[in-house]
Amino acid sequence: MVQPWLSVLMPTCNGEAYLPFALDSLLDQQETDIECIVVDDGSTDTTLLILHDYQDRLPIKIVQKERQGNWVTSTNYALSIAKGKYVCFLHQDDLWFKDRLATLKKIIKQFPEVDFFLHSCKFIDTNNNPLGLWQCPLPSLPQIIKSELIMEKLLIQNFISIPAPIFKREIALKVGGLDEIFWYTADWDFWLKIAACSDTLYYPKPLAGFRIHPDSQTMVRSSYLQDFRKQMESVVEKHLAVWNGHESLKKSIFKNALFSIEANVSMASILHGQKPHLFRLMVTFLSLGPSGWFRYFRDSRIRERVSARLKVRLKTRYYSIQR
Repeated sequence: MVQPWLSVLMPTCNGEAYLPFALDSLLDQQETDIECIVVDDGSTDTTLLILHDYQDRLPIKIVQKERQGNWVTSTNYALSIAKGKYVCFLHQDDLWFKDRLATLKKIIKQFPEVDFFLHSCKFIDTNNNPLGLWQCPLPSLPQIIKSELIMEKLLIQNFISIPAPIFKREIALKVGGLDEIFWYTADWDFWLKIAACSDTLYYPKPLAGFRIHPDSQTMVRSSYLQDFRKQMESVVEKHLAVWNGHESLKKSIFKNALFSIEANVSMASILHGQKPHLFRLMVTFLSLGPSGWFRYFRDSRIRERVSARLKVRLKTRYYSIQR
């Protein structure tokens, strides 16, 4: 293989519970001209044994690192050694649906001038059962989405799941990869950087599963509420400052983004057994007005995100009672 058409970047760390599902889903694509770069962050379980077991069936390159505790650092290293013209992420607890790559490969050939390709996903639970659809509030294929529109929507809330995008490697390198100071918002910041300098295409059918489970790094570390809030605020302030939107629109988007952050912090507070600031949440919500309410519910995908997580909590509570 002179140059694979796609590099799949997979950071791993103690992923034995779900890693075989991810690798099986990659195997199901039946693609031969791809590479999978796995950067392991000091796993102490059977992760490495699982990876080695798949090496005779998948084009996997395994890189072992000492424990750093940051998936972003691992991903950036994988990006730095990737050879594919296009790049995508597949985390150890997510999976792809059959024919994902065949579908996207066909679309990419139709639109070679586009740099950023997205699709919808399904939320899945620990047993791969569907929890609901995760869609993007974007016009669908064949409409090419300009940066102004996707930035307007994406600044309010990250609605792009990790396993959804495929993008050109040269664009990812051009924007500097992922920012390693972010453990929660690195992907959001990265999507915004790419969207700001690229045309985008959105395929509305789900082609991957995004797993919700209590042991994910973002779920566990979202208990650090002050840092959780600060990371989201930093992303909004950074990208709003360079976005070329009209001043009145920027003010409206900023108000929506602030409420979205407040809602995310409140949900994280409840999740981790802490008391949310409901008064501040209500005041921020009322300040949006009817047009702001419509924009928030349309672009944040809040109903999809909350519904999937509630289903997980209810299932967990049910099984704990049964035991």
